[in-house]
Amino acid sequence: MATSPQHVLKKSFRLTNISNVVDPWTMTRLTAFDNPQSRFFGAHSGNRHSATLSAQQCARLLFEEIQVTSLPFACVGPWKYLINRMLQHFQHGTGMPFTDMQLDAAYKNQIINDNTKNSSLAAIKEVINKRINYEKKIIPPETLSAITEEISYRTLPKFDSMIQDKINGLGITIHDVYATRIDLLSLEISEKGWRAQVKYTGQDHFGLDVDDIQKAKFKQFQFFRIWFILQRFDQFGFRPFLTNMEATITLEEKRP
Repeated sequence: MATSPQHVLKKSFRLTNISNVVDPWTMTRLTAFDNPQSRFFGAHSGNRHSATLSAQQCARLLFEEIQVTSLPFACVGPWKYLINRMLQHFQHGTGMPFTDMQLDAAYKNQIINDNTKNSSLAAIKEVINKRINYEKKIIPPETLSAITEEISYRTLPKFDSMIQDKINGLGITIHDVYATRIDLLSLEISEKGWRAQVKYTGQDHFGLDVDDIQKAKFKQFQFFRIWFILQRFDQFGFRPFLTNMEATITLEEKRP
């Protein structure tokens, strides 16, 4: 669904209470009398006049508010400021892809710290260990296809931990990774063992789908309601974008 008029968004998704600062449907500034969470809500409703805003002014205030409402999802760790930069890119980037050195570092950290047997790195190690020929210092040509097949049964990197990613900013900025490419850049074999350079390239989509906003776990939070309106309301129409990340990792294994 592209940008939509307000009657579609209000009727289809029941998006009425969007912001505590502005009413995007009427383009007016709200006060404490309009905020359902305020003790003054509803008072003097017939004796006040809300300030009318332009679409640009309304969007600016919504972006300021979405930065604040993102804080509970990004309050700990070195990656917590990523959401701020991604929201700024959303506001000013006109849909261009997003890259960031900190995001690359977070991506690498997630890959190398997945110590489970189900990780893709573990799969690469296992296949090379089984097929390596130390005498000839080679691996058979079919090793790459064997790695690809083994990885298909494993877990590719994403940011979906039960607790940590929900508060470190990575669950809200990336969460899942839409596409992953893994390249074996080099492999050095010696009598003592082997060493390989592996490059991961990931891509995600920073945007809210219709299915997302219909889920209670998203819709209940003001952060996601504001995000959806900024992206989907035809008076705003801020463009989602692709998030690109990459990490080059060294694998080493001693000869048994």
